[in-house]
Amino acid sequence: MFNYCPSCASTNINFEDAHVFRCPDCGFVYYHNTAAATALIVDTGDSIMFVRRGKEPARGKLDFPGGFVNPQEGAVDGLLRECREELGWTPHRSSLTLFASFPNVYPYKNIVYNTCDLFFSVRLDGPPEKTESLFRLEKQEIMSVVFAGYDKINLDEIAFDSVRAAVSLYIQKLK
Repeated sequence: MFNYCPSCASTNINFEDAHVFRCPDCGFVYYHNTAAATALIVDTGDSIMFVRRGKEPARGKLDFPGGFVNPQEGAVDGLLRECREELGWTPHRSSLTLFASFPNVYPYKNIVYNTCDLFFSVRLDGPPEKTESLFRLEKQEIMSVVFAGYDKINLDEIAFDSVRAAVSLYIQKLK
């Protein structure tokens, strides 16, 4: 991450425990902490809604709506903002349930972010055709919305390890 100490410009930087940068010359310490991210599992009663990613990483793969939590923002507020931005739709705060959390690795433009992904769920009743009309997609972020029946989900099409883990756990809990 650093080639030079941001404080004294020394090249004598140590990287410890996969998240601590320390300069022994001036004592500078930087903790590269995990980034918080959120995702929403939209369940229609017999299928789960995915979005097809419109940009890298994993362009064209399936994901859930969501994204990084901004500074000074809570997880739910971040999720609601991401849904509004990506889908043009905001679920009711009271309808959200925290479902699970998994670690993830998010490589973006030569930087690898370690994330803590918080998965929330919401139930939307009705067939996917009716549900899909709720959304106005941000086309740069999302190519399309895909509804997959519980028994028709192909984990190989899913973008990230944390999303695969959340889908697997969610389907397991339905049984």
